[in-house]
Amino acid sequence: MVEVAAPAPSRSEAAPPAPPERLDFEIVPRAGLAITAVAMVMLIVAIAVNKLWPLEFLHVAGGAAWTIIDLFLGLVLGPIIGRMSIPARIEFTTRLMPKMVLIMPTVVTLTLASGWQLATKLGTNLTVNPNHSWIVASFIVVGVMAVLALGLLEPANIAVLFELKKRRPNPEVIERLMKRFIYCAGILGVMQIATLVIMTKIASS
Repeated sequence: MVEVAAPAPSRSEAAPPAPPERLDFEIVPRAGLAITAVAMVMLIVAIAVNKLWPLEFLHVAGGAAWTIIDLFLGLVLGPIIGRMSIPARIEFTTRLMPKMVLIMPTVVTLTLASGWQLATKLGTNLTVNPNHSWIVASFIVVGVMAVLALGLLEPANIAVLFELKKRRPNPEVIERLMKRFIYCAGILGVMQIATLVIMTKIASS
């Protein structure tokens, strides 16, 4: 008697991939809270004493960190993450995103608060300043960037982490939130180029 092997199931009949298991990680790294607190204290002290060097240091350091993060994340890491498999994205997310929860609000706050205080001290935000139009343009660009970073990028980041903390994370939800994160990071990276153009124009005038 000849045995006939059953046909292998087609791809369409194969079972869907199982959702990722619940992962163990910190949504907000407790070790980073101390560094964030130190940065905020430095900002408060710099604004209180209203000296040129502390304000310039915090504005340049915060702005440089913000620019580097946006350019690298949006134009380099973003396309790479977009081509990763779901498990690889999850592994990458649990290592990077908790740090971004603290980094982005910190560098945005340092840059904007010290920058406004610096502009007030130097008078560059006054209408009589010859670079006033460029200063206003920089305010508009960084304002939009701050809204995107704290209103879209950060919530998507936190939502992904909370989803991964669930007992049975939903891969579709993670995929959708990661796309939002990647697209938003790409837009911020492009806008940072506009910021560099404006700032170098002001510095050279």
